[in-house]
Amino acid sequence: MAGYLNTDIKKVTANKFVAMKRQGEKISMLTAYDFTTATIIDSAGIDGILVGDSASNVMAGNADTLPITLDEMIYHARSVARAVQRALVVCDMPFGTYQVSKEMAVANAVRIMKETGVDALKLEGGIEIADTIKQLVDIGIPVVGHLGLTPQSVHKFGGYGLRAKEATEAQKLMADAIALDEAGCFAITLEKVPALLAAEVTKRVSCATIGIGAGNETDGQILVYADMLGLTQGFKPKFLRQYANIAKQMTDAVQAYIGDVKTSTFPSADESY
Repeated sequence: MAGYLNTDIKKVTANKFVAMKRQGEKISMLTAYDFTTATIIDSAGIDGILVGDSASNVMAGNADTLPITLDEMIYHARSVARAVQRALVVCDMPFGTYQVSKEMAVANAVRIMKETGVDALKLEGGIEIADTIKQLVDIGIPVVGHLGLTPQSVHKFGGYGLRAKEATEAQKLMADAIALDEAGCFAITLEKVPALLAAEVTKRVSCATIGIGAGNETDGQILVYADMLGLTQGFKPKFLRQYANIAKQMTDAVQAYIGDVKTSTFPSADESY
């Protein structure tokens, strides 16, 4: 535990998320996809870490989240779970692993839980997958829902724009949220939806709501770590607050190293055997 910045190292659980909502304590979440990054984020005191299928973009350079496989997600999730001592670790179920049938969803969910050591799973979708979520919850797997902008459905929606702007879609999102809540989700991610709608959903459901581009009245917030640390180049949506410019710091450090190598000032005598 040496170097741990938060003295409260009691493990965060799914029940803790719901308790935090009831107590009015905001929930902080970030993504992570590897051991080293997860160690730093966890030791800083974050409440939850999502091993997102955004690894498809951030780690593999794909244009969207659809190509990432179950095996790849298990690899990333296992790496993160090994690092984490306090935060609740949630793993995305990738596209195609839960939409075909409940039986396939359960089999894939069990495999993720057994092979990674994560604490919960996240699935995109509403009423259409509520029965699947209920079955996962019934066999003991905590589940986070995901509504609004659902990246696995990017081709259906034709892009990554704001969701639920119109009344019909807003009503559907509310019905989906209630269905996920009733199915047993302990939390629902609300991505890129109007702040007023997200606030209303938050009031209507007993589970926690985690916003990303959904205003500040959700029960918590999540960002992709590479975005908020300034590692991602050329990506600056309205909802993103950049807390550092690590890309510049890395560039400066690499250039300094190159210079030291070229001028033979690295390694020095003290750095040699």
